Amino acid sequence: MLQEHGFQAVFAGGCVRDTFLGRQPHDWDIATSARPEQVEELFPHTYAVGKQFGIITVVGEDHENYEVATFRGDVTYTDGRHPDAIRFVDMAEDVRRRDFTCNALLGDPIAGVVHDFVGGVADLKAGVLRAVGEPERRFEEDKLRVVRAVRFAATLGFEIEPATWAAVKSYSGQVVGVVSVERIAGELEKMLLCGHGSRALELLDSSGLLASILPELAVFHGVEQPPQFHPEGDVWNHQLKLQGFLDETVCRCQSCPAEAPRFNASGELQRASAQELRALAWGALLHDVGKPPVCRFDKGRWRFNGHDVVGAELAEVILRRLRLPSEVTETAVFLVRQHMSLTAMREARIATRRKHLQDMRFPLLLELVRLDSLASFGDLSLHAWLHELWEEEMARPPQPTPTIQGRDLIALGIAPCPAFKPILQSAFDHELEEPFANHAEALAWLRDFVQANYPELLK
Repeated sequence: MLQEHGFQAVFAGGCVRDTFLGRQPHDWDIATSARPEQVEELFPHTYAVGKQFGIITVVGEDHENYEVATFRGDVTYTDGRHPDAIRFVDMAEDVRRRDFTCNALLGDPIAGVVHDFVGGVADLKAGVLRAVGEPERRFEEDKLRVVRAVRFAATLGFEIEPATWAAVKSYSGQVVGVVSVERIAGELEKMLLCGHGSRALELLDSSGLLASILPELAVFHGVEQPPQFHPEGDVWNHQLKLQGFLDETVCRCQSCPAEAPRFNASGELQRASAQELRALAWGALLHDVGKPPVCRFDKGRWRFNGHDVVGAELAEVILRRLRLPSEVTETAVFLVRQHMSLTAMREARIATRRKHLQDMRFPLLLELVRLDSLASFGDLSLHAWLHELWEEEMARPPQPTPTIQGRDLIALGIAPCPAFKPILQSAFDHELEEPFANHAEALAWLRDFVQANYPELLK
């Protein structure tokens, strides 16, 4: 449509890069010589959300949204994130304001031409991430680009060109406080879920960004662990190793059909929703965040007593700071808090086991236990046993509504009181282990239980 009316129009940015690399683009951005008001006149359904930056969102005939941006040059960036003003320019000048050469390619699908004004094609072929023009200027304009440099390098498997890398390290301490925490969290999450999270973590650390954004993780270095349990070394090495195994889980789950079983034949998680993967990724990243604060050398070895409890508290602080959604935060904190608890399952009551197994979050917890084991001593016997228990629990008929209800306590002449909750919980636990044959049997058990444990309630 744009070209038919005499305007220049090309695909721009990531979609051109991904197409060149043989990857499936996630979205299709369009750059054009048409002014915003001309774009609005040409297309019947548009949104002018970014009009001040020369961007119009067009709703296509396929009902997808397409960002259509007029070729522009930016003037100044006072806030370190957004241009104070823009001016409309030609195609060649437009690309010189973009972040990295691999994102500065313009593709004309009609003519079958790729416009490359900054050497982007050569850098794509060489696997190099290079800032457009002077790296310091690009990062001074928009501090988010510092984080995006790490994300692109990890996701694409590229090496960061030396001058660009030097600028990343130089600006790593200027991101927090300038870039919104939501944008930072979004970039971090993309790294964790790109299938190259281990590489991203290394780059975040060596660039200085980890110390700036997640200082609680940057102190993992040098926190020694007992070699009989952690032959991989300190907490940092353990985290890197775990991150590598998590990358495999992420790739497997992202490519698995929705109807597939939760786990594959090896007991590896293979199906999870996007929300569950987010929570697992954050839970895995933060599972040992409590170790540095509680680390102590006692009786001949390093110990981390209570690191799961302390870690859960720290994880909640971190994820609230990053303003992650409540559901993701709560599940991730649960994983951190519970990741050591399953070691006690062999000695637990049947009722306790079944309550764990019935928790909707148990598959994620089981996967974290597997990853944690692989990244340390490598013994998966506990994981295999737990996976078998879970399969057996899932094969059981759905758990019915508890036979004993509050009204049964009232029928015994007991007025509602704080003891109701523990009595009903005990009744439910008993039923999980030994189901009642009928309601009469349940009432007889209840009467005996109250008489033995809460006799004062029957007076």
